This record gives sequence, structure tokens and C-alpha cells, in this order.
Amino acid sequence: MRTLVLTIALLPVSAMLLSQGVFSNRTSAVLEKVIQDYPNRFRDIKGELIVENREAAEYKSTLQLPGSSSCIVSRYTVARNDEYSWTCTVRVSQDFGNARNTFREIFDQIKNTVIRIDGDKHFILNGKYEMPREDCKTTRILFTLLPGMNDVKRLKIDLSLQSDKTGWKILISVYDHEPYGEGQVAITGN
Repeated sequence: MRTLVLTIALLPVSAMLLSQGVFSNRTSAVLEKVIQDYPNRFRDIKGELIVENREAAEYKSTLQLPGSSSCIVSRYTVARNDEYSWTCTVRVSQDFGNARNTFREIFDQIKNTVIRIDGDKHFILNGKYEMPREDCKTTRILFTLLPGMNDVKRLKIDLSLQSDKTGWKILISVYDHEPYGEGQVAITGN
């Protein structure tokens, strides 16, 4: 009887932890694979070509974050050098309150994530939360990999909440340069 009561009491807590952990683990797992492919210029996750011109190209990403509407790998040619980024539109919402809450949940899932590169190197995603404001068109949080050494010291993981004509978008980007283009993260807040 005691075991039955204990089992029933722990069921709601277990269900909550498992449901949150699955999303978080899948998000972390996808981000880890994206970051691991960064030295390859995202070659292993670059899927079907969407659009291309002399200066830029966009490809569907073969990796998708849970619940995302689109994930793309972008190539920009700047001064004869190709620069790549990975961007995922995680959520679109008309309601600012809903978008703000989801933004916080995603931040909490990403912060302090341990990323393994090349089997031995371990890095921790570190970022400082900033509360979004409805009167600010963009809220942007930059995560860095700690300790920042070698190639990954320039790498940024960017979580942003942006307002546009369709409502509020939550984007996650991985890059080592400032992103370009309409689908990318805006640099200014207002």
C-alpha cells in the first residue's frame, strides 16, 4: 500500500520532468550537432538548395529543432570568403505574452548546456537573460562557448525574439560573424 501511495504521489512530478527533459534534451542534442558541424561550414547538415545568387545561398537544414517551422543554412560571400550560419525559426506567435514566456523557456533549455566537440572537448553554453519588452522590436541574447578556445571562441549562439508584420518570431542562430539578410537576426533593438 505504501508503495502504491508513493508511486501515485510521484507520477505527476515524473511526468513533468520527463516531458520537459525530452524537449530540452532534443533541443540540446540538435544544437550540439549543429555546433559540431561548424568546423565543416555546416556541410553535413546542409540539405536541399532553396535559393542562390552570386552573393548568397540558402539551404534547408537537415537538422530541425523540436517544434520549429523552418531551419536553414545560409552562405554569404564577403570579400571572396564564404561565411556560413544556421538559423532556426522556433516559434511564431501573435501574442507577445506567449512569445515572451516561450522565449524564457527556450533560454532556460539552452543555458549551461554542455556541448562535446571531437569527442573530448567539453564546452558550456553561457548567456545572460534579458527580459523582452513589447515596445522593443528585438531582444537578443548571445551565448558563448566556455572555455572559449581555438575555433569556437568566435562562435555565437544567438537567441532572439523579433517583431515583424506576422507577429513575434523566436529565432536561434549559430554563426561566427554577424548574420546578414532578412531572415537573420537584427543587430539593433529598436
